[in-house]
Amino acid sequence: MSQELTQKYGKGYTYSALTRMSKMAKVFNSSIVATLSQQLSWSHLIELSGIEDDLKREFFTQLCLSYHWGVRQLRNQIDAMLFERSAIASQPEEVIKNELQKLRENNETTPDLVFKNTYVLDFLNLPNQYSEKDLENALLNNLEQFILELGSGFAFIERQKRIPIDAIDYHLDLLFYHRKLKRLVAIDLKLGKFKPKHKAQMELYLRWLQKYEMQPGEEIPIGLLLCSEGNTEHIELLMLEEKKIKVAQYLTELPSKQWFADKLHRALEIAKMNNPTI
Repeated sequence: MSQELTQKYGKGYTYSALTRMSKMAKVFNSSIVATLSQQLSWSHLIELSGIEDDLKREFFTQLCLSYHWGVRQLRNQIDAMLFERSAIASQPEEVIKNELQKLRENNETTPDLVFKNTYVLDFLNLPNQYSEKDLENALLNNLEQFILELGSGFAFIERQKRIPIDAIDYHLDLLFYHRKLKRLVAIDLKLGKFKPKHKAQMELYLRWLQKYEMQPGEEIPIGLLLCSEGNTEHIELLMLEEKKIKVAQYLTELPSKQWFADKLHRALEIAKMNNPTI
């Protein structure tokens, strides 16, 4: 068939090209291709058709459309297991579908589509023993790479943001703004596992930011606690989602892809234990 098509229509019908066409035809129907092809290239569609899981493919398709990723960036995000690391991945399937539908129909981005459960900071070159201040300095020295790891839409505002309350000065490690979420993002860095006292501290910061820094038209500030160790069950039991606080683990070395898959599996198991309807 390859030889016949090449002879009749010219180049572009090699065996491998026909294989890719066949696979894409099985994944996307003609109406979907017609819609997507207005914004995505043939190379985009080939990359997306290689994703076996329907939900995961839809995740990458909608983020690709929303953030205007090039083919290389799409490929890099797939290789970096962005879906497995996203906060949304541990949610029930119906929740994921609803969030992606909002993104598809209204370009409405939600925090679970923005934040990750694991951030890889392997570009910091930190020593075996380091302090929170060392981590903060390394992140600021590599700010561009840090923002790339945070994801599209983040803008840096301030480090060691002074928060005066009752004649006491507190300091928030990093303050960002997210353009699509239209809200301030407070980031606090922690060595070790998440502890319940971190929740109270972040709540204080967020309420202060809401009172004194939030601008008209913005959404309520959201917090991200970056911890060097993970403890998913604590986070589930404290119901931090209701408090607009995200907790994620950061890694200073890149683990295997299986590590990310296993972590997502554990998170799903804990979520099912706490909510049998999932």
